[in-house]
Amino acid sequence: MDVDAVVNAAYSTFIGGGVDGAIHKAGGPAILEECKRLRSTRWPEGVPTGKAVITTGGKLRTKFVIHAVGSVWRGGEHGEPKLLAEAYRNCLALAASKGPKSIAVPSINTDTCGYPVEKTRRIALETTKVSREDAES
Repeated sequence: MDVDAVVNAAYSTFIGGGVDGAIHKAGGPAILEECKRLRSTRWPEGVPTGKAVITTGGKLRTKFVIHAVGSVWRGGEHGEPKLLAEAYRNCLALAASKGPKSIAVPSINTDTCGYPVEKTRRIALETTKVSREDAES
């Protein structure tokens, strides 16, 4: 996609496989180096679930990668919906702070973390919904 920012469903360590691994591979070492710097300075224990961080896009066509740590699905009774919604909100807040005009946001944590697609879809839509009045202001 030709966008200014892309969201990466990341692990708290910033090192993983799947889409996360593909983003790091395609984006080159600049993304990983920035992730390592963030881990060593701000998040030495790993980025908490529900949080997000922003890095360069490296060699990707996008300017920024927003690494969101969603929740692992454990049946829905352990605060997963709240944490996933927080991850989406934090992605948008980071994007707003850096000023990209466009952003691609995937279905966070429906792969290896097992979050049900329909539940993720509902949370993503409810959390990222912007009213026309908000968008025009």
